[in-house]
Amino acid sequence: MKVAATVYTLASVAVLTLMIMRSPVEVTSPAVATTPTPTVEATQEATVAPTVEATPEATVAPTVEAAPEATVAPTVEATPATATSAFDTATPTAPNTAVNPEPASARSDTNNAAPVPATTTQEASPAATTTPEAATPEPMTAPTAAPANIVMPPSPTEPATPEPVNTPTPVTEPTSTSPSIPEEKKNDVVPTAANKPAPDANAIPDYALEQSITNEASATLTDGEVITLNDGKQNFMGILTPAEHPRGAVIILPGCGSSLNGTVAHPLRTGLSSKGWTTLSLQMPVLAKGATYYDYVPLFFNADKRIDAGIALLKQKSISPIVLAAHDCGSHMAMNWLSNKGDSEIAAYVGLGMGAIDAGQEMVQALPLDKLKVPVLDIYGEKDTAQVSSLIPARQTLIQKAGNTHSKQMVLPEADHDFTNKGDSLSAVIATWLNSLPL
Repeated sequence: MKVAATVYTLASVAVLTLMIMRSPVEVTSPAVATTPTPTVEATQEATVAPTVEATPEATVAPTVEAAPEATVAPTVEATPATATSAFDTATPTAPNTAVNPEPASARSDTNNAAPVPATTTQEASPAATTTPEAATPEPMTAPTAAPANIVMPPSPTEPATPEPVNTPTPVTEPTSTSPSIPEEKKNDVVPTAANKPAPDANAIPDYALEQSITNEASATLTDGEVITLNDGKQNFMGILTPAEHPRGAVIILPGCGSSLNGTVAHPLRTGLSSKGWTTLSLQMPVLAKGATYYDYVPLFFNADKRIDAGIALLKQKSISPIVLAAHDCGSHMAMNWLSNKGDSEIAAYVGLGMGAIDAGQEMVQALPLDKLKVPVLDIYGEKDTAQVSSLIPARQTLIQKAGNTHSKQMVLPEADHDFTNKGDSLSAVIATWLNSLPL
């Protein structure tokens, strides 16, 4: 027994000598990374105080069989005081376990593997091989390297704070610098007084062409009665188509250069008369083929005379109320007459394809729809001209401004500007609206 004690004492002295001579290392437990771990030097101070020779009984080492149990029992939280008491008591402990914890992989196999010397455990630690300390150790703080069983994210260089990105603000035209007329509306500007045409009392229609149109219309007339009227200078033709029990009369103004048997005038005068409205179609002043809106503007004065003549005829026949209906350029003539005479002589106004002009030209007069007190029906084709379609919102606004609750704006599906093959539908829509009015 003494021999065994002597051998164990020599082994203990050798172990302590190795522990004193080896360089200190930082050891950290993955589970308690933030808890400072006592250094070997601190352990040495705690364990060297009682010499081996003074207390041989206290230095009796546990047997090999108890080593696995000793390495498992203490936890990482063991303090240096525990290491000191290990040499002061007869109960065997594992003081090196608190100072030199085994890696997680080694601890998981403790029950199955032979005990490993403390020096071997320290050398196997990743922290010992990657982050050696200086010869004179300092108290441990936070670990400088991550254990092998914990994946620590890299510490990238702090990225430079990007400068704030200024989101572009939608650009709008400044109010103070905007022109008085928006750029996109410049085409609606009335031409200057020096360039714009105006109604002219001395302007003369192409009477020869007009007579040719009259002769053709008279030769093919199958319904209605040809009426001769006078504009103050020259006779012109009208076609009166009476209704059997008339509710009133509708004066029809065809487009510039159009015949009274055209795609709009003919179905209207026959269709409305079959629905209780006597019609009077007036031949409006015409010019040679190819004449434009600007060319017709001077003839608006003559057109006023023709409308007056038509109203006078109906009054002579005691047919009332009187409704004015105009298509295409005829609506410009009607608007001019309403601007000059007002609406006191009519009970309602029907505008078909209002606002049509030739490309590159501008209306010389604003539509006076907002000044009319009588009900207004603004009707246009779904496939009308671009100019007519572009004025839909403006016309609606003017009609609403006038304030007559019976006024309406209507579109005829699939119809073009001339209401081709839509005559029956057109006359039905107009008759239905007229019959709904309190006239």
